[in-house]
Amino acid sequence: MGKATGFLEYKRIEDKIIPVDERILNFKEFHNHLDAKERKLQGARCMNCGVPMCQSAIKLKGMVTGCPLHNLIPEWNDEIYHDHIQHALSRLLKTSNFPEFTGRVCPALCEKACVCGINDDPVTVHNNELYIIETAFKEGYMKPRIPKVRSGKKVAVIGSGPSGLAVADQLNRRGHSVTVYEREDRIGGLLMYGIPNMKLQKEIIFRRQKLMEEEGVVFKTGVNVGIDITAEELNAKYDAIALCCGAKKPRPLGVKGFEEVKGVHYAVDFLKSTTKSLLENDLKDGTFISAKDKHVVVVGGGDTGNDCVGTCIRHGCRSITQLEMMPAPPTERLESNPWPEWPKVLKTDYGQQEVIAKFGHDPRIYETTVKELVLKKDKLSAIKTVQVKFENGKLTEVPGTEKEIKCELLLIAAGFVGCQEYTADAFKVKLTQRGVVETAPGAYKTGKDKVFTAGDMHRGQSLVVWAIVEGRECAMEIDEFLMGYTNL
Repeated sequence: MGKATGFLEYKRIEDKIIPVDERILNFKEFHNHLDAKERKLQGARCMNCGVPMCQSAIKLKGMVTGCPLHNLIPEWNDEIYHDHIQHALSRLLKTSNFPEFTGRVCPALCEKACVCGINDDPVTVHNNELYIIETAFKEGYMKPRIPKVRSGKKVAVIGSGPSGLAVADQLNRRGHSVTVYEREDRIGGLLMYGIPNMKLQKEIIFRRQKLMEEEGVVFKTGVNVGIDITAEELNAKYDAIALCCGAKKPRPLGVKGFEEVKGVHYAVDFLKSTTKSLLENDLKDGTFISAKDKHVVVVGGGDTGNDCVGTCIRHGCRSITQLEMMPAPPTERLESNPWPEWPKVLKTDYGQQEVIAKFGHDPRIYETTVKELVLKKDKLSAIKTVQVKFENGKLTEVPGTEKEIKCELLLIAAGFVGCQEYTADAFKVKLTQRGVVETAPGAYKTGKDKVFTAGDMHRGQSLVVWAIVEGRECAMEIDEFLMGYTNL
């Protein structure tokens, strides 16, 4: 324990956020990090609990609280306080492959379970993690860890999202020769094209790619497995194959013919077009889906919907509305939702904060969905909405609640319904009713010899941290399959 009375002496201080009027002028990350002296005091707030709930990942009432990676949080908080960054790094990397990703985009399940948070604000675990890894890169501590011995086994990983990268990283460390196939022009999966730059600048992904390549991982981009190369070719060439293609089949809008309407787009297509244009010419080519001067409606109240809101603000939209079918969560924690359960309270994220600052109102409308699209000369001009409610587990419309909202750009961020089937079909693996690859409970091997799966393609739409967990566990199973035992 860094300082026995630290949690009593020091208050929680988060990284400073750049004001809205400044940050919406660009797509850069908008947090100014604390200096080493201030971060040391935040590490001192850790209580080194006898039962560290922060790293326990306990499932309560269907939701997990605590870190799914079981990060050794009290240990590296102690090292931060004592200025032992290299020791902190060694403890962090023992359980986490990519803390530079989770330190930016994870919703911090660890902090929701922090014992210090029962009577005070929780420890800044999320920011402490990011401080360790970014300091390590800055100081040159993150050097290639090249295996001294190669096993002679070859593994193909299909998909370079966080689960695929974790599989590749783990198996390469073990000495297997790993090749990652990615259908897009850049690696990262939804890290690259589903999460906008202001949450995760793409230089962070390129930096990790360079390090992994120096360690021996081979990346092949622009290769669509199942179309550009067959499953049979890969089966003949590799000793094991990991399918990590994500759950990228979007949930459709419940309005007939919406896909043919100009001005209606899925959220990931919209976000990808902005990121790709930013990377290639700083949005100067005009080929991206633009929200500039448009009335925008986003369907979906989750993280992706919020990312669409923040992106539209930076484009310069005229107005923006966000629709959510579920009721608004309470603003304060209910007695029926005690610690250490995940707190089911209203969260106003960066995108909504920016709308409130710019337009003077919260963009979210709850218990509402799209009923009809209004077209003008074959282009979207408005939508008709209706209030909804759940009765006996079934969604029903509330009569007489129809409204018309101006809308020239409709973005569907209603989640995903499983993986895109063609890669699974190519390997002849079975899918469940949820549209994910079927395996035995708690296992990663499919019904086909030497074919495994991990990440959202295995568990369904989830968090980056869970994708990394799945990748690590899948790698263990592959390693045991290849070697007869595993020390991962």
